[in-house]
This record gives sequence, structure tokens and C-alpha cells, in this order.
Amino acid sequence: MNTLDQRLDRLAHRIPGATEVFFDHRLDFCNSGEQTLREAAARKALDPAAIAAELEALARETETESWDQAPDSALVEHILTRYHQRHRKQLPALINLAAQVESTHRDHPDCPAGLAEHLRQMLAELETHMQKEERILFPMILRGMTEMARAPASVMRHEHLDHGLALERLDRLTHYFSPPAEACEHWRALYREAATLARDLAEHIHLENNLLFKRIEERGGL
Repeated sequence: MNTLDQRLDRLAHRIPGATEVFFDHRLDFCNSGEQTLREAAARKALDPAAIAAELEALARETETESWDQAPDSALVEHILTRYHQRHRKQLPALINLAAQVESTHRDHPDCPAGLAEHLRQMLAELETHMQKEERILFPMILRGMTEMARAPASVMRHEHLDHGLALERLDRLTHYFSPPAEACEHWRALYREAATLARDLAEHIHLENNLLFKRIEERGGL
């Protein structure tokens, strides 16, 4: 099957760096990974052949680092250390930086007013979500309790949709992470780090939705 007709979630698994390409083009590979590249690009009025060419170039340049064959225990540990721990460091620092930028540049027409509060809401919602995974879902998965894990996994999928909406609002508040030409270094740093958070969270959701939770569903016969 050619690249255009492959699903976004499969391309994200197979090609290192594909998630960066999808993020740059605003293609939802985490909550809508069942779309093919052709379908997703058409919905955004993008050139699917050009995106496919980017992905194929990446595939030629890199070695595949895939979690497809990793055991559940290794995948869960990766999610905990690479994403849960990282989000808990990223968001408080971003909240402080956003508050500083909003205060200093409150009279600027492009000031990201409301960004600090939005990040606080993201932190609160994400912390609750991660604790549910750490205390309930992940222990079930690691103990092989597939049937019991299916219901909380479904709840986590639903909450991921809310996280996706939060990321869309983050895009709007930061003008897609594009500071004005005269922005100070703090403002530029805020948008750089906010973009990193957005990429990390999208990849986090992708690994859970399209790999870990999918395994549970398939084992359960869904």
C-alpha cells in the first residue's frame, strides 16, 4: 500500500519523525488516526502528495524505532517516564512564563491573554487523567486484567478528545505558536515551549489510543 492510502496511526508508528510532520500540518494523528493520509489531507485542503513525499524522505533517512512489538510493561514505563513525568515539569514552568508574558505585554494587541489560565486548566485536567491511568488502568494492564481494563481505557479515550480540544485552544491563543516580530525572548521561549508541550501531548495520546488501548480492545474481541 502506498503512503497516501496508509492510516495516520500506522505511519506514526512506522516512520520516526512522522508525528512532527503531522503536527506541522495540523493533522490529528492521535484522536483520528484511523484516517488515511489522503483523507486527512483532503479535509484540511492540503496537498497529500507533498506530505507523502516528506514522510517517504524521512523513512529513507531514519531507522525505524517502533513500539509495536514492545511488551505492555515497557510501553507503560515509557509513557510514564517520557510523558507523565515530563508534563508535570512542563506545565508549571509554562504557567509561570505565560503569566509573566501576559503581565509584561498586556497592552500589546497580540498578547496571549488567558493563556496562563488555560494552561492551569490543562494541568488540572491532565493531572487527574494521569492519576487515573497510574492508579487504575495501568495496574490492570500490567496484571493482565484485560476485561476489567476495557472500561477505564474507554473513559481515557473519551478524555483524550477533551485534551485534543485543549490543544486546539492552545493553538488559537498562541497564534499557532507564532510570536510577533518584535516579541521579547521570554515571549518567544513561551511559544517554543508551548509547541513542545503540544507535540509531546499529541504523541502521548497517540501511543495510548493507537497502540496500548488498541491492544486491550483487540484482546477483548472488540
